[in-house]
Amino acid sequence: MTPFAPHVYADRRRRAAEQAAQAGLDGVLVAPGADLAYFLGHGADPGAERLTMLVVPAAGTTAHGASDGVESALVVVPRLEANDLQHHAAGGVEALAWADGEDEHAVAARLLRDGGRYAISDSAWALHVLGLQRTLPGARLTPFTTTLPMLRAVKSPEEIARLAAAGAGADAVFAEIVRRPFAGRRESDVAADLDALLREHGHEQVDFTLVCAGANGADPHHDADTTVIADGDMVVLDFGGLADGYGSDTTRTVHVGEPTDEDREVHDVVRAAQQAGVEAVRPGATCQDVDRAARAVIDDAGYGEHFIHRTGHGIGLTTHEPPYMVEGETLPIEPGMCFSVEPGIYLPGRFGVRIEDIVVAFPDDAPHAARRLNESPRELAVVG
Repeated sequence: MTPFAPHVYADRRRRAAEQAAQAGLDGVLVAPGADLAYFLGHGADPGAERLTMLVVPAAGTTAHGASDGVESALVVVPRLEANDLQHHAAGGVEALAWADGEDEHAVAARLLRDGGRYAISDSAWALHVLGLQRTLPGARLTPFTTTLPMLRAVKSPEEIARLAAAGAGADAVFAEIVRRPFAGRRESDVAADLDALLREHGHEQVDFTLVCAGANGADPHHDADTTVIADGDMVVLDFGGLADGYGSDTTRTVHVGEPTDEDREVHDVVRAAQQAGVEAVRPGATCQDVDRAARAVIDDAGYGEHFIHRTGHGIGLTTHEPPYMVEGETLPIEPGMCFSVEPGIYLPGRFGVRIEDIVVAFPDDAPHAARRLNESPRELAVVG
């Protein structure tokens, strides 16, 4: 990922410190992966068993031994990885290094308050969550998703530009894939084409290439396999990944040969539901309002029991992240939030239909409350 300017990461840490204080927290504990990349421009290795953790004290507090917990990021890091972290992170990093053989959780505990309350990355290893709790039995650790749900949810214009570029790349992929043959090929063959095309169109990482033909389309997360696509099949195509560090995720449903009236009817219902979900996006509405709007169209058409998942999910440095467009999520939509709108109908043993776009919420005074980042045709495409 091309890093942003160093001040961008310092501003993000400052915002996290302010949100932590507002939430009554003592600080924020950030694990390797997308969360760490968001605050440092470098995510370290999320699969490493050694403890790496950024500590952001809540506004108005300091961490013991930190010269400045915002301008200079304070990171607990294995000694053998400290130089690499400081080299790759954007902006200043103040490393609290520990050596193999030391109790890494005791080292981290020097920066924390026993009895304090901290938000910790959802992706933190249980090994480290339990290790910190053992070392600081009076401390309380709570996940980002429930404590600081807006931490990464609202994107800056620079982030939205990268998401838009990723979405445009995915649209270009769809424009090419529908010109290729489907009938007589395996799902895995088409999935391989999608993978190669995503990379050709600027993606450095491909996260998924779902190709779900015929009855497999009734399984929303069916992995492409050796199923041979046949004439008359409805085929769900769901694909995406990261381009310059930010995600794409789009779904279109195509038909091999001329569709039946029922095929068109189901597709039209999903397309209307997706449109209703997009139109429900506006500042002040809640995430569940988007789900309700899309679901109402499918319910009214008599297919309610066959819409079996949430309507959407956030997207950014990962292709799936908060917020989630689902019943019970009362988080208000704010300008800059980016998420998918992807209703579907799944008829067991027969076929499925899903249509998905990434949308961005805009202020009330904008020409449109929501902007799609995918503009490939939503009509039922007929392929050969």
